[in-house]
Amino acid sequence: MTTTPRPDPDSETPSGEYSHAQILTILSGLMLGMFLGALDQTIVSTSIRTIADDLDGLSIQAWVTTAYLITATITTPIYGKLGDLYGRKKLFMFAITVFIAGSALCSFATSMPQLAAFRAFQGLGAGGLFTLVLAIIGDIVSPRERAKYTGYFMAVFGTSSVLGPLVGGFFAGRSDIMGLTGWRWVFLVNVPIGIAALVVVFRTLHVHAAPARDVRIDWYGAAALVTMLVPVLTVAEQGREWGWTDPRSLACYVVGAIGFVAFVVAERAMGDAALIPPKLFKIRAAVVTIAASVVVGVAMFGGIMLLPLYMQIVHGASPTESGLLMLPMVAGMMIASIGSGRVISRTGRVRTFPIVGSVFITVSLLLLSLTTADTALVWVSLAMLLLGLGLGQCMQPLLLTMQSAVPPRDIGVATSSATFFRQIGGTIGVAVFLSVLFGTVGGNISTAFAEESQTPAFQAAAAAASKDPDSPDARVVAGDPEVIQSVQDDSSIIEELDPVLAHPFKAGFAESMDRVFLLAAGAGLVAFLILLLMPTVELRATSASAAARATAPAAEQD
Repeated sequence: MTTTPRPDPDSETPSGEYSHAQILTILSGLMLGMFLGALDQTIVSTSIRTIADDLDGLSIQAWVTTAYLITATITTPIYGKLGDLYGRKKLFMFAITVFIAGSALCSFATSMPQLAAFRAFQGLGAGGLFTLVLAIIGDIVSPRERAKYTGYFMAVFGTSSVLGPLVGGFFAGRSDIMGLTGWRWVFLVNVPIGIAALVVVFRTLHVHAAPARDVRIDWYGAAALVTMLVPVLTVAEQGREWGWTDPRSLACYVVGAIGFVAFVVAERAMGDAALIPPKLFKIRAAVVTIAASVVVGVAMFGGIMLLPLYMQIVHGASPTESGLLMLPMVAGMMIASIGSGRVISRTGRVRTFPIVGSVFITVSLLLLSLTTADTALVWVSLAMLLLGLGLGQCMQPLLLTMQSAVPPRDIGVATSSATFFRQIGGTIGVAVFLSVLFGTVGGNISTAFAEESQTPAFQAAAAAASKDPDSPDARVVAGDPEVIQSVQDDSSIIEELDPVLAHPFKAGFAESMDRVFLLAAGAGLVAFLILLLMPTVELRATSASAAARATAPAAEQD
């Protein structure tokens, strides 16, 4: 017979709910863990160009991003399931520990493939950071009341979004810090922050662990998930070089399809013990949320990932500057998240926000698809602000809908499922969009050169370059085909060129990025159409832990 642990009077009120002061104490540990993951994302995204240039692998940088996303995505539902079964505190500390170890390994990478492998290991920990934080919040705070605490998490996100570019730019811009190349500290800085997070979480995260149950872990489902995702993402990245109908690509399609079938079979066989229980797909709100999360993930990760590259390559911004130029989007996300949260808290209505948000996402990405190498940054910033307003209205409302649509005991699985499918979309988006970018940029640069070489300004710059045959400018004027290819691996060459001769490179990159933004806008439109099918969901007025305790006696009688 299962015995329910005796409630700690210092942890809950008599009603089973946590007090405001107790919630804030718990939040201090959660926010530091979330800060660790959020800071890593902003530091790496604004430094990846410098890292890739130094390791001669700009064109294969997708592997560094997708390797991290693959492992984070695969482990997300595993963390959610284990957290539901055995409690979240120890699991959260384990995730932080793995993340710290992966960060330390990344700081000593000597090639892009090695960095991708270490980022994959780091992702094993990252998969638990956001998922467990969101699940713990779902445990202790009701969906209706959660808006009161949204500001704290958005403050963490905003702070990391400001500090990340500054810290990342500082490190990436230094050739040597304490005997290590500057960009290596982009990863190494996670170590002391992570250790601090472990200490704070250990001391403040006092929540009731779920009673241990004798259950099966869905390892077959996890293995099938790997079998499905890795070949699909491999062909998404390598298809442009192999050819989409190459035997290697066809083999990836077949293995991915086998993995998908195996995953479906494994989940049905495991039932409620599955990573993603089939019963979730019997709930209309959950199905719509899952489908929308995939497509929003494609638009969000795929679109946002290009913005720092656009700022650095096309507009010549430093890593620090490009990060600061992203602030309009961050501001939009904070405004929309906090504003929508307050309205939801007062009214309990959530359906409208993701629908409106998907419209904002689509329009903003369409505007970004119209940018060129000469578009003023003020117009780009306005489009980014609109993008942030759209994302801010999608992320939290979709999660609240998912958490309220399932029974309280499944809130961890629901949270991890929503996060999992958003990351699935993001991982696919990054792989496909970077493949499109680097698969078309060479041709677009050549076209831009053919057009601009007829202008008087270009001809004057070419004449000046001919005086120094060994200069990079002279190689460009001579039409050296290796220059275009080398730029795709080390874009810093562009900064060494005469601005007139560098312009075709920037125009070529901008044209390829426009195509990616247009594809992302298409994903946003699909998300809008899916969200129109969302039913009205009544948000729970009690936390998951209190609701679970209220139903526990009846469950035991059954």
